[in-house]
Amino acid sequence: MTPQEAYWMAHKAGKRLPELEHIILTDRCVAFTYAEKIIKGRWIEAEEIIMKSTILSHWYASDIIRGKLPDKMHNMMILRAIEDSNDWCVKAYFELIK
Repeated sequence: MTPQEAYWMAHKAGKRLPELEHIILTDRCVAFTYAEKIIKGRWIEAEEIIMKSTILSHWYASDIIRGKLPDKMHNMMILRAIEDSNDWCVKAYFELIK
């Protein structure tokens, strides 16, 4: 079963399916969507994979957490800002938490 198929099973069920979450956690985009659409809130288990993408981290802060990221994710955004000060996702995140 793919992460997308696991997500759609949860979507059809209209609820979390913990027995499929280990599959969903193998794809950061699907994990983000699952947190946003199924859990409708913070999903601690997915944060490690979501933070590998600046755009998903920014969306996680703005659309799911609605504020400052958890420390580990926040610190990763700081590192990314140092590495690439032109990354619009990083800039947008820091504007969000001002």
